[in-house]
Amino acid sequence: MPERQERSGTFRYGIGEWYGTVFTEIPPSERRRLAELQGVGLPSIACPFRSSPDTPVPCNKRGGICSLRGYERDAGDGTVKVAHGRRGGFCTLCPERFQEGGRIFRWIGETLLDTPSPAILNEIPFLERTAKGSDRGARHSLSREGVGKIDHVLVDANRDPLHWCAVEMQAVYFSGTGMGLEFDRLRAGTEEGIPFPTAVRRPDFRSSGPKRLMPQLEIKVPALRRWGKRMAVVVDRMFFDAIGDIAEVADLSSADIIWFVVDFAPAGSRAEIKLDSARFTTLESTVEGLTAARPVSLGVFESRIRAKLPR
Repeated sequence: MPERQERSGTFRYGIGEWYGTVFTEIPPSERRRLAELQGVGLPSIACPFRSSPDTPVPCNKRGGICSLRGYERDAGDGTVKVAHGRRGGFCTLCPERFQEGGRIFRWIGETLLDTPSPAILNEIPFLERTAKGSDRGARHSLSREGVGKIDHVLVDANRDPLHWCAVEMQAVYFSGTGMGLEFDRLRAGTEEGIPFPTAVRRPDFRSSGPKRLMPQLEIKVPALRRWGKRMAVVVDRMFFDAIGDIAEVADLSSADIIWFVVDFAPAGSRAEIKLDSARFTTLESTVEGLTAARPVSLGVFESRIRAKLPR
């Protein structure tokens, strides 16, 4: 049903938040200004989720789109509104979006480290490349070149020995037409109200989950588990709802992956992050959930073949 609505032009995903502001709250003149800044290089615009009042940090995402959101267009009068229900929620494109106010780190610290104010260390090298041969004739040796990093490590600095956990934040990629057409249209700045997205695109949860997140977990979690450490995985509600069922364990002591699922509540020109749930799981059940899929029927598959045949 959603694909049919997209093709008929009654439902499409478009900009949810742009440089931290809810798109529907941006006036046409400001949309035009932001669109005109898109081109070669990155505009010097602060990321509201990483910046502090005293230290602005520039947005490092080309285009500045923080999230997607579904929009519906009335087939009769053409009016556009935010889609009803879950599809009208914010779907995170940039992992920096999760860092709003440092709340996610507080939630993780309270749950896994028993502290609301953990020290936050970023991009700690975790893997080292295995190189063949060495000056001493060994068959294999480890080079000093770091080839894998953990996004964040949270530490309770008041405890000894070190008490810490790892954090991975996973946003979603999208498939379909890029945002260039949207920017071209917004540069004109002539539309009042909500402009309907110009092209079909959708969150690509299959690429973001099994192809991107799962290999990270399969590499890192076994080592963390041997060390007696846990991995916190941060995703939004739309991402978590899109993956298969993940069996949960009853107690934190039995978990090696804790999913911190967040959602976003509109609050004027901004959307505020909130903790939806924390799910205690294992690596094995997580892999099963991320890879859960079943083939479509022959009829459905052949209908898709016919839809792509030249007419």
